[in-house]
Amino acid sequence: MIKETLLSRLAARLVPWRIWVQALFLLVWLDPMGLRLHSVCSPVFHCYACPLATFACPIGVIAQFSALHLFPFMAIGTLVVFGAALGSLVCGWVCPFGFLQDLVGRVPTPKFDLPRWASHLRYVVLIGTVLAVPFFFGEGHPLFVCRVCPAGALEAAVPTMARQAIAGQDVVWPNAVKLTILALFLVAIFFVRRPWCRILCPLGAIFSLFNRVSAFFLRFNPDKCTDCKQCHKMCEYGLEPEREAYSTRCIRCLKCTGCKPGSLTLASVFERPQQAPSESGAVS
Repeated sequence: MIKETLLSRLAARLVPWRIWVQALFLLVWLDPMGLRLHSVCSPVFHCYACPLATFACPIGVIAQFSALHLFPFMAIGTLVVFGAALGSLVCGWVCPFGFLQDLVGRVPTPKFDLPRWASHLRYVVLIGTVLAVPFFFGEGHPLFVCRVCPAGALEAAVPTMARQAIAGQDVVWPNAVKLTILALFLVAIFFVRRPWCRILCPLGAIFSLFNRVSAFFLRFNPDKCTDCKQCHKMCEYGLEPEREAYSTRCIRCLKCTGCKPGSLTLASVFERPQQAPSESGAVS
């Protein structure tokens, strides 16, 4: 049996405060200092065209470089570093677009689950709109990711339209496809938990691939598991955490670590788990 570690105890204390941790990260992403460091990629899904955006969006950078037939070393390097370190913890604890969906998800409306296969659509979006369409057709194609992205519509297009309307200028509307996707997204977040993250997010698709190899990971200790299925009820995304600790569908919100037996904990490759002493305490 593995003893509880300092990291697992820290995670257990932070989980009830996750929404506030996400809110604190807004101070990083929403450019409170007016820095506008758009030559630097962030590891989160946040449109650089937003009036409040400190860094560049890695997905937008990858798509633009794909259109130019260049390799985006900075964006890929950023995602590899954060993915190898944290995996989907970035999605569950850091991403502002995920935070928005979590906030709306607290509205007491009926919530519907998603079929397991739906998460594979993220890879279709990644390969199609972020890589293939830009590479073969350029940024002008209607399915170029930035032309259909709901984050871009909500964080950049809507504030721009509001500013134009207030100034008495002609309002420039986004294309019909982008408005339709935004409308569907705004409806879906009331009835499905994190619909963008779980179905279509290309950044989530990338980070999910690191869940099995990231430095910080979800550990299952079978010796503590009582098969009570409590973690199933805690997981809001339809997973069986004791069997799917490394699932690409997991956003690492860590709610399942609150199960009373304590069979699921946050762990890292930097710690050496201490073995609990035997009941007799004898040393052979």
